[in-house]
Amino acid sequence: MAPLTCMGFKACGLAAGIKKNGSLDLGLLVSDRPARVAAVFTKNRVQAAPVRLDRERVKSGMVRAVVVNAGNANCANGRQGMLAARAMTAAAARLLGVADDQVLAASTGVIGAPFPIEKVTAAMPSLVEKLDQGGIPDLARAIMTTDTRSKTGVREGQAAGVFYRIVALAKGAGMIRPDMATMLCFICTDADLAGTDLQMALNRSVDGSFNRITIDGDTSTNDTVILMANGASGARIDSKNEKEAFQRLLDDLCMDLSRQMVKDGEGVTKVVDLKVRGARCDADARAIADTIAHSPLVKTAFFGEDANWGRIIAAAGRAGVFLDPDRLDLHFDDVQMVKTGTGCGPEAEEKATGVLKKPEFSVTLDLNLGTGTAGMLTCDFSLDYVKINADYRS
Repeated sequence: MAPLTCMGFKACGLAAGIKKNGSLDLGLLVSDRPARVAAVFTKNRVQAAPVRLDRERVKSGMVRAVVVNAGNANCANGRQGMLAARAMTAAAARLLGVADDQVLAASTGVIGAPFPIEKVTAAMPSLVEKLDQGGIPDLARAIMTTDTRSKTGVREGQAAGVFYRIVALAKGAGMIRPDMATMLCFICTDADLAGTDLQMALNRSVDGSFNRITIDGDTSTNDTVILMANGASGARIDSKNEKEAFQRLLDDLCMDLSRQMVKDGEGVTKVVDLKVRGARCDADARAIADTIAHSPLVKTAFFGEDANWGRIIAAAGRAGVFLDPDRLDLHFDDVQMVKTGTGCGPEAEEKATGVLKKPEFSVTLDLNLGTGTAGMLTCDFSLDYVKINADYRS
């Protein structure tokens, strides 16, 4: 993999004492020049203070930095929460020599706990001093909560013969589902794009990746994806072909991070590529894929390596869209389990059980009604998921 560096960007992470275990919990990502910004946020109506602050600040279209913490979500803290979010960005802005509103904030962790702003501001001088072009790995570790490993990626492209990079880091292991998957993700590129093109590219990539994964069906209060483009490489994304090439790279990078999140999901032992095809339209296929992917009965069957296909077609039938039960075909990898609505017998179930023993496999449901398709990346529900979340605050 190419180095996790991007021209004109520096990053870092350190331990500010927010987490109880003393691990890295405060990070900073800085562009050495004004960067165009695009962002996507949670659709949860309960939104953390950093999300509300960033929604306003990204309207300017330009930013210089993002300061982020783990261990405390700064959510449901009322007026004090918003004051803390502003103080967090102001402390970074002052030391960086930029305007307060050019710094964004992000937080992840426990909801409702008072935010330890004193620890953040006390650590800020050391954080800024630690900024380094090679600091993205430390930043990726600093945003982890129940993640067992950091999640990063890089893609390289060129425009008019000038090379550029897109580098990204993310966190997410629980409270993951579409709209917009519980996560933080920061993407930086040294290419130059118009603001509208940047936002359109991010929207498309998020819809095809972070909005197509689920771990437990819950949506957080802090979900944030921020994309910064500073043009430091000199590569300008202008033409139709250049925009399409940039989009392909961004799509691939976001899907890579999405898969990393599902594979590192809380208690996950199985990663499942769920595909629904043959629906009357894409929206119908998406509704069915969502319902199957979130079903606890389906997910516990995956964990138990039980080829209980009845749970899958039952979930499809309650998705609220039209299907004909007598037309359904179902495959686990290349093993057909159901043909025209009827099970294929014990031999097929035995082969399918072998598929379910693998750590990654596919499930394909064909409605045989039309051309609508949709996909989701889902996983199993294990005993460890319950243990992790039962003990999360302790």
